[in-house]
Amino acid sequence: MNRALHIPKRWRLVARFTAALGLAGAVILTGLPGIPVEHASAVPTSAKLRPGTGKRCDAKHLGKTYGKTPSNSGFPTSAGTNFDKWNGDPKNFNFPLPGKAFDGLKAPTAAEQTKARSKNPDPEKNVDAWEAQAKASGDPADKAMEIYARYLLKPRPQSFERWFDKIYIRNEINNSKGASFEGRLVKDFQLIGPDWLCEVYVDIFDENGKRIGWRKYDAYNQRTKEFNEFKSNSELRNKQLTQDRVVAKSMPDHTFRYSGAKNFSKGQRNKIDTFNREVERMRPGKTNQVRGFQRQYNAIPQTKPIRGYSRYDTWFAPGCQGGPAGQVRLAAASNCGTRGPLNDRVNGSGRTLNEAKQIQAEARRLDTRGTLPRGGPGGVDFTTLELRYVGGLAKGKGMQYSMKADMMPVSDENPGYGGQAKMQLASDAMFTWLALTPEKFWVNLNPDEPDRIMDSKFASTDAGRVLLEADLRMKHDFYNAMDPKTDLGKRYWAALPKQNGYPCMPGLRNWIEPKPAKVREQDGGIYILDAPLRLKSTAQKTITQGPGEPICDPDEAEIKAAQRVVDSMIVPEVEKTINTAPQYADLRRVYTSRVAAEWIRQQDAKTPTDFRSIINSNNVKQWPLRAPNQNWDKNELFKRYRKIYTDGEFTYQIDTDHGVQVYIVGGVDFSKQPKRNISRVRFNVENRTLDTTTRTSMKSDDTSYRDTDTLYLGGDSSGDTSGGGTDPTPTPTSPKPTHSGTPTPQPSVSHSGGDTPAPTETPRDPGGDLAHTGSDTPIGLITGIAAAVIAAGAGLVWWMRRRRSGTE
Repeated sequence: MNRALHIPKRWRLVARFTAALGLAGAVILTGLPGIPVEHASAVPTSAKLRPGTGKRCDAKHLGKTYGKTPSNSGFPTSAGTNFDKWNGDPKNFNFPLPGKAFDGLKAPTAAEQTKARSKNPDPEKNVDAWEAQAKASGDPADKAMEIYARYLLKPRPQSFERWFDKIYIRNEINNSKGASFEGRLVKDFQLIGPDWLCEVYVDIFDENGKRIGWRKYDAYNQRTKEFNEFKSNSELRNKQLTQDRVVAKSMPDHTFRYSGAKNFSKGQRNKIDTFNREVERMRPGKTNQVRGFQRQYNAIPQTKPIRGYSRYDTWFAPGCQGGPAGQVRLAAASNCGTRGPLNDRVNGSGRTLNEAKQIQAEARRLDTRGTLPRGGPGGVDFTTLELRYVGGLAKGKGMQYSMKADMMPVSDENPGYGGQAKMQLASDAMFTWLALTPEKFWVNLNPDEPDRIMDSKFASTDAGRVLLEADLRMKHDFYNAMDPKTDLGKRYWAALPKQNGYPCMPGLRNWIEPKPAKVREQDGGIYILDAPLRLKSTAQKTITQGPGEPICDPDEAEIKAAQRVVDSMIVPEVEKTINTAPQYADLRRVYTSRVAAEWIRQQDAKTPTDFRSIINSNNVKQWPLRAPNQNWDKNELFKRYRKIYTDGEFTYQIDTDHGVQVYIVGGVDFSKQPKRNISRVRFNVENRTLDTTTRTSMKSDDTSYRDTDTLYLGGDSSGDTSGGGTDPTPTPTSPKPTHSGTPTPQPSVSHSGGDTPAPTETPRDPGGDLAHTGSDTPIGLITGIAAAVIAAGAGLVWWMRRRRSGTE
């Protein structure tokens, strides 16, 4: 973290600092005007530790001093490598972020602008007056006026909302997050005693011995002469590395260490390794002069939301659904809504790739201290976003939720985008499954029944659209896998039974259904651990004919032989596509929302929840087809299907005993299946720390599952991240501390205190049945998604609830 560019405590949003060393031009701090560096044209040639620099780390962060530095002080240092990794479970650190409670403020009206300027004609004294009044009264209305007064200090090139998010909140984060991470490392790695100084300055000089800038290090060990840089996002700044090279050349007895709270990416590791090789060349015979250290931490902002001032969204918020005439109520105007790290990351994402690139570039420019979450605003691959936990359904409490997503590998070049659309789909789908009664969960693609495609209410939702479109997509992929130009397709046609020398393939009906899903109900919610989908296929004859002549008229033995070939060669390939390919991401997203909705149904049947008025209401006006699919029409899709059915989609030339022959080839059952809840023991073994990761995801905007690049992001109806106690100070076993008489500083906000506590054990493990009710009968939860595809003249039918209706 680079905290050399100090913002005064009174937080003037004006340029009051001297820039850190820059070799050309100016630096930009959170959108403020560029300030020239000292002698920007001068070439840095030497560096020297500033006399009297730094403050003892224990005094700064613990409020006390220790007589000796303990033997276990410092970071792990392994022989034979310049990089160490802590394999323990992730820990948390808190940092104050009270200003976030005002993220629901809108641009000041003319009247509010007049009031905000009313304290003093001098703009800065006016801010001071509002600040003093807000502190004295504790009234959020006064704090809002202080914020408006800061915004009105001078003409702004950006909107109020953009200024608040990109400058006001970014400054507040810059001023607290890095320092809090530094304090956490001081505690956890015993950076105490006389050896350790924090915030140490090294001055940079030109060839004439004139100071032209400086470099500030987060910690310095006076005995080992090691400079330490701490990065809460594990992203090194090139400007700092340029400075470090000057320091390394001028101070050959000093070493460097970069410690990160997240996984260092391949590119970041390369920066450390490259610098290390350079220094080793400077110092023949000395190795590992530049080290990296990785220890997983999650940053928890301490914010207590204020209704009427804080932003609340309608996603997953039952109290915000069902306004007049089917309109969703505004969260800000009622006692409803959700907020949390997921909402923030989603709202901060671009709607398009170009917009995401612009947002990413601006965020990097303003992030002068490396406090952005990993990858910046474009660091989340929103196409992989899926609901993985719901809970906290007590009446009046709305719902807690956590979603899983991958990280974008190179977010600066290819940032993630479209978060709001994916979040909206997952939320809308969940409410759709709750609102509609089960008999409406059917779709039917039958060329003979254009008037019976799907229920009209289901067709008015994105959930229904996704299911119907997934069928055509699966059909395409199924027969595309048969292409004889590919190795798989060539082997497939060769393996089919032959009739009169021609490969014989019967009409097929294919559908998607769940594989055994792993779920765990505990901690007042359900963890959706894995929900893979399976592709099933069976032979089926229909009356309606497709294009061309029938391929063959197989007997029972030939049908079974052909089916074995299909099941062993085509089905596995397409099933893999369904479970992993981007074109099925929406289907997977809708499916996990269906799992969550069914569990909510079950809980509400036992105890009333905030979802009761929605369940089985058959009112889905609040979750309509949304842009860009607002004009989607089931009948238009049926026309596309019928054309494919009658004309064929793929034309393959197949080698037969009679030469080359042209072959032309070319829906979903949402019935329940009982699935079993895995045991607590298995959950803890296979998904260690997932429960604490999930709870942390509702507070931190960069929560990884252990040391992976899989993110968990969540939220709830309160968005309150301010609860809990303080972190304990370190207690070294040797030597005993010698107190300086300085009291331990008290936090200005309430903290949640380091690690999230382990879940409280329930009195009795509910066993294998999901949503156990006291009986030994498993309760059906996971829904079966069945898509039927018929080829080569056979009918393509997507039957719904056929087992109950007796239509087969």
